[in-house]
Amino acid sequence: MSTLKRKGETLTKGAEAKKSKTNGSIASFFSSPKHAAGNALSASAAPAVKFDKQKWLASLTAEQKQLLKLEIETLHDSWLAHLKDDITTKDFLELKKFLDRETKAGRKWFPPKEDVYSWSRHTPFHNVKVVILGQDPYHNDGQAHGLAFSVRPPTSAPPSLKNIYIALQKDYPTFVQPPNRGGLLTPWADRGVLMLNTCLTVRAHEANSHSNRGWERFTQRIIDLVAQKRTKGVVFVAWGTPAGKRVQKLDKQRHLVLQSVHPSPLSASRGFFDCGHFKKANEWLVKRYGDEGEIDWALSPGATTKTLVAAAANMSMNGVYSVKAVAKSVAKTETKGLETVKVARVARIEEDVDSEDEAALEEALRLTEEELKKY
Repeated sequence: MSTLKRKGETLTKGAEAKKSKTNGSIASFFSSPKHAAGNALSASAAPAVKFDKQKWLASLTAEQKQLLKLEIETLHDSWLAHLKDDITTKDFLELKKFLDRETKAGRKWFPPKEDVYSWSRHTPFHNVKVVILGQDPYHNDGQAHGLAFSVRPPTSAPPSLKNIYIALQKDYPTFVQPPNRGGLLTPWADRGVLMLNTCLTVRAHEANSHSNRGWERFTQRIIDLVAQKRTKGVVFVAWGTPAGKRVQKLDKQRHLVLQSVHPSPLSASRGFFDCGHFKKANEWLVKRYGDEGEIDWALSPGATTKTLVAAAANMSMNGVYSVKAVAKSVAKTETKGLETVKVARVARIEEDVDSEDEAALEEALRLTEEELKKY
Protein backbone atom coordinates (compact mmCIF):
# COMPACT_ATOMS: atom_id res chain seq x y z
CA MET A 1 0.00 0.00 0.00
CA SER A 2 1.54 3.28 -1.08
CA THR A 3 2.17 6.19 1.31
CA LEU A 4 0.38 9.47 0.80
CA LYS A 5 2.29 12.66 1.66
CA ARG A 6 0.34 15.13 3.69
CA LYS A 7 -0.73 18.25 1.85
CA GLY A 8 0.45 21.60 3.22
CA GLU A 9 -2.78 23.39 2.36
CA THR A 10 -6.48 22.71 2.75
CA LEU A 11 -7.70 19.99 0.44
CA THR A 12 -10.43 21.01 -1.96
CA LYS A 13 -13.31 18.89 -3.03
CA GLY A 14 -13.17 18.50 -6.78
CA ALA A 15 -16.05 17.36 -8.90
CA GLU A 16 -13.75 14.74 -10.38
CA ALA A 17 -12.61 13.41 -6.99
CA LYS A 18 -13.64 9.85 -6.38
CA LYS A 19 -15.93 9.09 -3.48
CA SER A 20 -14.47 6.95 -0.76
CA LYS A 21 -15.91 3.51 -0.34
CA THR A 22 -18.60 2.94 2.24
CA ASN A 23 -17.00 2.48 5.68
CA GLY A 24 -13.64 2.74 3.98
CA SER A 25 -12.31 6.15 5.00
CA ILE A 26 -9.68 6.67 7.68
CA ALA A 27 -12.18 9.00 9.38
CA SER A 28 -14.57 6.08 9.82
CA PHE A 29 -11.75 4.23 11.58
CA PHE A 30 -11.34 6.95 14.20
CA SER A 31 -15.04 7.63 14.66
CA SER A 32 -17.07 5.63 17.15
CA PRO A 33 -17.90 2.16 15.88
CA LYS A 34 -21.47 1.22 15.08
CA HIS A 35 -22.73 -1.05 17.82
CA ALA A 36 -25.96 -2.89 18.15
CA ALA A 37 -28.39 -1.12 20.43
CA GLY A 38 -27.84 -3.63 23.18
CA ASN A 39 -24.12 -2.98 23.23
CA ALA A 40 -24.06 0.81 23.25
CA LEU A 41 -22.77 2.50 26.39
CA SER A 42 -26.01 4.40 26.89
CA ALA A 43 -27.82 1.09 27.05
CA SER A 44 -26.11 0.32 30.36
CA ALA A 45 -28.62 2.51 32.14
CA ALA A 46 -32.15 1.53 32.97
CA PRO A 47 -34.84 3.40 31.00
CA ALA A 48 -34.99 7.04 32.01
CA VAL A 49 -37.17 7.64 35.04
CA LYS A 50 -40.23 9.74 34.27
CA PHE A 51 -39.89 12.62 36.69
CA ASP A 52 -42.30 15.50 36.94
CA LYS A 53 -40.27 17.90 39.05
CA GLN A 54 -43.04 20.44 39.42
CA LYS A 55 -45.49 17.81 40.59
CA TRP A 56 -42.92 16.55 43.10
CA LEU A 57 -42.28 20.08 44.36
CA ALA A 58 -45.99 20.59 44.85
CA SER A 59 -46.05 17.54 47.13
CA LEU A 60 -43.46 18.99 49.53
CA THR A 61 -44.27 20.85 52.72
CA ALA A 62 -43.06 24.40 53.22
CA GLU A 63 -40.41 23.14 55.68
CA GLN A 64 -39.18 20.51 53.23
CA LYS A 65 -38.87 23.09 50.48
CA GLN A 66 -36.86 25.33 52.77
CA LEU A 67 -34.54 22.55 53.96
CA LEU A 68 -34.11 21.07 50.48
CA LYS A 69 -33.58 24.35 48.63
CA LEU A 70 -30.01 23.37 47.74
CA GLU A 71 -31.03 19.96 46.40
CA ILE A 72 -33.95 21.42 44.43
CA GLU A 73 -31.76 24.06 42.80
CA THR A 74 -28.37 22.35 42.34
CA LEU A 75 -28.80 18.55 42.26
CA HIS A 76 -28.97 17.48 38.61
CA ASP A 77 -32.45 16.29 37.64
CA SER A 78 -31.11 12.94 36.39
CA TRP A 79 -30.02 12.21 39.97
CA LEU A 80 -32.93 13.95 41.68
CA ALA A 81 -35.35 11.68 39.82
CA HIS A 82 -33.77 8.69 41.58
CA LEU A 83 -33.01 10.32 44.94
CA LYS A 84 -36.16 12.36 45.55
CA ASP A 85 -37.49 9.89 48.10
CA ASP A 86 -34.15 9.62 49.91
CA ILE A 87 -33.83 13.36 50.50
CA THR A 88 -37.27 13.62 52.10
CA THR A 89 -36.49 11.01 54.78
CA LYS A 90 -36.25 12.07 58.41
CA ASP A 91 -32.52 11.28 58.54
CA PHE A 92 -31.66 13.42 55.54
CA LEU A 93 -33.77 16.33 56.75
CA GLU A 94 -31.94 16.12 60.09
CA LEU A 95 -28.65 16.34 58.18
CA LYS A 96 -29.88 19.50 56.47
CA LYS A 97 -30.92 20.98 59.83
CA PHE A 98 -27.43 20.26 61.14
CA LEU A 99 -25.88 22.16 58.23
CA ASP A 100 -28.23 25.08 58.86
CA ARG A 101 -27.12 25.14 62.53
CA GLU A 102 -23.48 25.15 61.45
CA THR A 103 -24.11 28.13 59.21
CA LYS A 104 -26.13 30.06 61.79
CA ALA A 105 -23.39 29.46 64.38
CA GLY A 106 -20.87 31.10 62.04
CA ARG A 107 -18.99 27.89 61.38
CA LYS A 108 -17.53 27.89 57.90
CA TRP A 109 -17.82 24.66 55.96
CA PHE A 110 -16.71 23.33 52.60
CA PRO A 111 -17.29 23.01 49.72
CA PRO A 112 -19.23 26.20 48.99
CA LYS A 113 -22.95 25.44 49.02
CA GLU A 114 -23.36 25.72 45.27
CA ASP A 115 -20.64 23.09 44.78
CA VAL A 116 -21.88 20.38 47.16
CA TYR A 117 -23.61 18.61 44.25
CA SER A 118 -21.31 19.67 41.42
CA TRP A 119 -20.49 15.97 40.89
CA SER A 120 -24.10 15.46 39.77
CA ARG A 121 -23.96 18.24 37.18
CA HIS A 122 -20.61 17.27 35.70
CA THR A 123 -21.57 13.58 35.59
CA PRO A 124 -25.31 13.07 35.02
CA PHE A 125 -26.61 9.67 36.04
CA HIS A 126 -26.85 8.32 32.49
CA ASN A 127 -23.22 9.26 31.73
CA VAL A 128 -21.53 7.31 34.54
CA LYS A 129 -18.79 4.93 33.33
CA VAL A 130 -16.43 4.99 36.32
CA VAL A 131 -16.98 5.80 40.00
CA ILE A 132 -13.92 6.98 41.96
CA LEU A 133 -14.63 7.12 45.68
CA GLY A 134 -13.06 9.68 47.96
CA GLN A 135 -13.61 10.15 51.67
CA ASP A 136 -13.77 13.57 53.33
CA PRO A 137 -13.68 16.79 51.27
CA TYR A 138 -10.55 18.92 51.51
CA HIS A 139 -10.97 21.14 54.56
CA ASN A 140 -8.79 24.15 53.78
CA ASP A 141 -9.69 27.31 51.87
CA GLY A 142 -9.76 27.19 48.08
CA GLN A 143 -9.70 23.41 47.82
CA ALA A 144 -12.97 21.46 47.87
CA HIS A 145 -15.45 22.09 45.07
CA GLY A 146 -17.59 18.96 45.12
CA LEU A 147 -15.44 16.50 43.16
CA ALA A 148 -13.34 13.98 45.08
CA PHE A 149 -9.56 14.67 44.90
CA SER A 150 -10.05 17.73 42.67
CA VAL A 151 -9.06 21.35 43.38
CA ARG A 152 -9.66 24.51 41.39
CA PRO A 153 -6.92 26.89 40.23
CA PRO A 154 -4.85 28.51 41.54
CA THR A 155 -4.66 25.82 44.23
CA SER A 156 -1.90 23.32 43.51
CA ALA A 157 -2.58 19.60 43.38
CA PRO A 158 -2.53 18.21 46.95
CA PRO A 159 -0.12 15.35 47.80
CA SER A 160 -2.69 12.57 47.21
CA LEU A 161 -3.53 13.92 43.77
CA LYS A 162 0.16 14.21 42.89
CA ASN A 163 0.48 10.51 43.69
CA ILE A 164 -2.55 9.79 41.51
CA TYR A 165 -0.72 11.50 38.63
CA ILE A 166 2.34 9.30 39.23
CA ALA A 167 0.23 6.13 39.07
CA LEU A 168 -1.50 7.41 35.95
CA GLN A 169 1.82 8.09 34.24
CA LYS A 170 2.86 4.51 34.90
CA ASP A 171 -0.25 3.33 33.06
CA TYR A 172 -0.02 5.97 30.33
CA PRO A 173 3.55 7.28 29.90
CA THR A 174 2.26 9.99 27.54
CA PHE A 175 0.16 11.54 30.34
CA VAL A 176 1.27 15.09 31.07
CA GLN A 177 0.47 16.65 34.41
CA PRO A 178 -1.64 19.83 34.16
CA PRO A 179 0.25 23.11 33.84
CA ASN A 180 0.99 25.20 36.91
CA ARG A 181 0.78 22.12 39.16
CA GLY A 182 -2.98 22.14 38.60
CA GLY A 183 -5.41 19.72 40.17
CA LEU A 184 -8.72 20.36 38.39
CA LEU A 185 -10.36 17.04 37.49
CA THR A 186 -13.54 18.33 35.86
CA PRO A 187 -12.44 16.91 32.45
CA TRP A 188 -12.65 13.41 33.95
CA ALA A 189 -16.07 14.14 35.45
CA ASP A 190 -17.34 15.50 32.13
CA ARG A 191 -16.20 12.25 30.43
CA GLY A 192 -18.19 10.00 32.74
CA VAL A 193 -16.01 9.61 35.86
CA LEU A 194 -18.13 10.17 38.96
CA MET A 195 -15.78 11.72 41.52
CA LEU A 196 -17.75 11.06 44.71
CA ASN A 197 -16.71 11.73 48.29
CA THR A 198 -18.48 9.53 50.83
CA CYS A 199 -18.99 12.59 53.06
CA LEU A 200 -20.06 15.66 51.07
CA THR A 201 -19.25 18.47 53.52
CA VAL A 202 -16.68 19.28 56.20
CA ARG A 203 -16.12 22.10 58.72
CA ALA A 204 -13.25 24.36 57.79
CA HIS A 205 -9.88 23.07 59.01
CA GLU A 206 -11.47 20.14 60.91
CA ALA A 207 -11.14 16.83 59.11
CA ASN A 208 -14.11 14.43 59.45
CA SER A 209 -16.10 17.06 61.36
CA HIS A 210 -19.29 16.29 59.39
CA SER A 211 -18.92 12.51 59.43
CA ASN A 212 -21.67 10.33 60.89
CA ARG A 213 -24.27 13.01 60.32
CA GLY A 214 -26.06 11.31 57.44
CA TRP A 215 -23.91 11.85 54.36
CA GLU A 216 -22.52 8.33 54.47
CA ARG A 217 -25.97 6.77 54.19
CA PHE A 218 -26.84 9.11 51.31
CA THR A 219 -23.68 8.44 49.31
CA GLN A 220 -24.00 4.71 49.87
CA ARG A 221 -27.43 5.02 48.31
CA ILE A 222 -25.79 6.71 45.31
CA ILE A 223 -23.25 3.89 44.97
CA ASP A 224 -25.97 1.25 45.24
CA LEU A 225 -28.16 3.12 42.78
CA VAL A 226 -25.44 3.14 40.13
CA ALA A 227 -24.74 -0.54 40.77
CA GLN A 228 -28.42 -1.46 40.44
CA LYS A 229 -29.46 0.71 37.51
CA ARG A 230 -26.36 0.69 35.32
CA THR A 231 -27.08 -2.88 34.34
CA LYS A 232 -24.39 -3.23 31.67
CA GLY A 233 -21.77 -2.48 34.30
CA VAL A 234 -19.44 0.31 35.43
CA VAL A 235 -16.01 0.48 37.06
CA PHE A 236 -15.85 1.21 40.79
CA VAL A 237 -12.49 2.45 42.09
CA ALA A 238 -11.98 2.34 45.85
CA TRP A 239 -8.71 3.60 47.33
CA GLY A 240 -8.19 3.01 51.04
CA THR A 241 -10.01 0.90 53.62
CA PRO A 242 -13.05 3.19 54.17
CA ALA A 243 -13.75 3.36 50.43
CA GLY A 244 -13.17 -0.37 50.11
CA LYS A 245 -15.93 -1.09 52.62
CA ARG A 246 -18.37 0.78 50.38
CA VAL A 247 -17.97 -1.63 47.46
CA GLN A 248 -17.86 -4.99 49.26
CA LYS A 249 -21.43 -5.98 48.39
CA LEU A 250 -21.36 -4.96 44.71
CA ASP A 251 -21.96 -7.56 42.03
CA LYS A 252 -18.45 -8.23 40.75
CA GLN A 253 -19.78 -10.21 37.79
CA ARG A 254 -21.67 -7.18 36.50
CA HIS A 255 -19.18 -4.50 37.53
CA LEU A 256 -15.41 -4.14 37.77
CA VAL A 257 -14.31 -3.30 41.33
CA LEU A 258 -10.73 -2.05 41.72
CA GLN A 259 -9.23 -1.62 45.19
CA SER A 260 -5.86 -0.55 46.57
CA VAL A 261 -4.34 1.45 49.39
CA HIS A 262 -5.07 5.18 49.48
CA PRO A 263 -2.89 7.55 47.39
CA SER A 264 -2.00 9.51 50.52
CA PRO A 265 1.77 9.84 51.08
CA LEU A 266 1.22 7.80 54.25
CA SER A 267 0.19 4.70 52.31
CA ALA A 268 0.85 5.14 48.57
CA SER A 269 4.22 3.37 48.72
CA ARG A 270 2.46 0.18 49.82
CA GLY A 271 1.13 -0.59 46.35
CA PHE A 272 -0.80 2.38 45.02
CA PHE A 273 1.75 3.49 42.42
CA ASP A 274 1.63 0.12 40.67
CA CYS A 275 -2.10 -0.56 41.03
CA GLY A 276 -2.67 -0.04 37.28
CA HIS A 277 -6.27 1.05 37.84
CA PHE A 278 -6.47 3.58 35.03
CA LYS A 279 -5.47 1.11 32.34
CA LYS A 280 -7.44 -1.76 33.89
CA ALA A 281 -10.55 0.42 33.89
CA ASN A 282 -10.15 1.21 30.20
CA GLU A 283 -9.39 -2.37 29.21
CA TRP A 284 -12.58 -3.52 30.91
CA LEU A 285 -14.68 -0.68 29.46
CA VAL A 286 -13.47 -1.37 25.92
CA LYS A 287 -14.21 -5.07 26.27
CA ARG A 288 -17.65 -4.31 27.63
CA TYR A 289 -18.68 -1.38 25.40
CA GLY A 290 -16.24 -1.06 22.54
CA ASP A 291 -14.03 1.93 21.82
CA GLU A 292 -16.52 4.57 22.95
CA GLY A 293 -16.26 3.19 26.48
CA GLU A 294 -12.61 4.26 26.83
CA ILE A 295 -11.91 7.14 29.23
CA ASP A 296 -9.50 9.84 28.13
CA TRP A 297 -7.46 10.48 31.28
CA ALA A 298 -5.62 13.50 29.82
CA LEU A 299 -5.89 16.80 31.70
CA SER A 300 -3.66 19.09 29.63
CA PRO A 301 -5.05 21.06 26.67
CA GLY A 302 -4.60 19.24 23.37
CA ALA A 303 -3.44 16.01 25.03
CA THR A 304 -5.08 12.59 25.04
CA THR A 305 -4.45 9.13 26.44
CA LYS A 306 -6.84 7.47 24.01
CA THR A 307 -4.95 4.92 21.93
CA LEU A 308 -6.40 5.55 18.47
CA VAL A 309 -6.33 9.34 18.62
CA ALA A 310 -2.78 9.37 19.98
CA ALA A 311 -1.63 7.13 17.15
CA ALA A 312 -3.18 9.34 14.49
CA ALA A 313 -1.81 12.50 16.12
CA ASN A 314 1.67 11.01 16.04
CA MET A 315 1.33 10.33 12.31
CA SER A 316 0.09 13.89 11.78
CA MET A 317 3.09 15.37 13.59
CA ASN A 318 5.42 13.40 11.36
CA GLY A 319 3.79 14.98 8.31
CA VAL A 320 3.07 11.66 6.61
CA TYR A 321 0.05 9.42 6.54
CA SER A 322 -0.65 5.97 5.27
CA VAL A 323 -3.38 3.58 6.22
CA LYS A 324 -0.88 0.80 6.90
CA ALA A 325 1.35 3.12 8.96
CA VAL A 326 -1.55 4.23 11.14
CA ALA A 327 -2.57 0.61 11.55
CA LYS A 328 0.95 -0.35 12.62
CA SER A 329 1.16 2.61 14.98
CA VAL A 330 -2.07 1.61 16.66
CA ALA A 331 -0.98 -2.00 16.84
CA LYS A 332 2.22 -1.00 18.64
CA THR A 333 0.26 0.87 21.29
CA GLU A 334 -2.12 -2.02 21.92
CA THR A 335 -2.10 -3.63 25.33
CA LYS A 336 -3.41 -6.99 26.38
CA GLY A 337 -7.15 -6.91 26.73
CA LEU A 338 -7.71 -4.24 24.06
CA GLU A 339 -6.65 -6.12 20.92
CA THR A 340 -9.96 -7.72 19.98
CA VAL A 341 -11.90 -4.58 19.07
CA LYS A 342 -9.14 -2.29 17.83
CA VAL A 343 -7.06 -4.73 15.84
CA ALA A 344 -10.22 -5.84 14.08
CA ARG A 345 -10.81 -2.25 13.04
CA VAL A 346 -7.23 -1.95 11.82
CA ALA A 347 -7.81 -4.99 9.63
CA ARG A 348 -10.97 -3.43 8.21
CA ILE A 349 -9.02 -0.34 7.19
CA GLU A 350 -6.50 -2.30 5.17
CA GLU A 351 -9.27 -4.29 3.49
CA ASP A 352 -11.73 -1.48 2.77
CA VAL A 353 -9.58 1.43 1.58
CA ASP A 354 -8.29 1.26 -1.97
CA SER A 355 -4.65 2.39 -1.89
CA GLU A 356 -4.93 3.58 -5.49
CA ASP A 357 -7.89 5.84 -4.74
CA GLU A 358 -5.80 8.82 -3.63
CA ALA A 359 -8.63 11.31 -3.89
CA ALA A 360 -10.68 9.26 -1.46
CA LEU A 361 -7.71 8.93 0.87
CA GLU A 362 -7.08 12.67 0.82
CA GLU A 363 -10.68 13.33 1.71
CA ALA A 364 -10.50 10.78 4.51
CA LEU A 365 -7.36 12.41 5.88
CA ARG A 366 -8.99 15.82 5.84
CA LEU A 367 -11.92 14.49 7.85
CA THR A 368 -9.54 12.77 10.26
CA GLU A 369 -7.67 16.02 10.87
CA GLU A 370 -10.98 17.72 11.69
CA GLU A 371 -11.69 14.98 14.21
CA LEU A 372 -8.28 15.44 15.81
CA LYS A 373 -8.96 19.15 16.32
CA LYS A 374 -11.75 18.21 18.72
CA TYR A 375 -9.22 16.81 21.23
